[in-house]
Amino acid sequence: MVKPEVAAKQIEKDSAKTTVPAGTGITEADSSPPVTGGQTGIGPADGRQPEKPVLRRSHGSAKIDATRLSRDVDVIAGSVVQHLTGLLDAKVTITVEIEAKIPTGAPDSVVRTVTENCRTLQFESSGFEEN
Repeated sequence: MVKPEVAAKQIEKDSAKTTVPAGTGITEADSSPPVTGGQTGIGPADGRQPEKPVLRRSHGSAKIDATRLSRDVDVIAGSVVQHLTGLLDAKVTITVEIEAKIPTGAPDSVVRTVTENCRTLQFESSGFEEN
């Protein structure tokens, strides 16, 4: 990053004429700093503006309150997903990840129901663990 005030001082310094003592055999043209491929930190040597990078990917994650799932997902869909899916040729993938910590343990009926529902909904992965 270039600070504007630092860049302005450098430009002013570089453009100021250098006073060279008489009899040294050095002309003012000889005393200017060499230009090396426009690496001054303020743009290319030919005066063109540097090209803006093309941003080709977007990603994000958010924790959603399980008691407000519908509302929060709707807000995300309208505030983020809608803008991305509206772009020409954009391929938007949304992944839902669920993590539940159950200190007292899950009853067998819940394990069966959740396991079967995950299978029916074609979850890529799902399961229960001991810890």
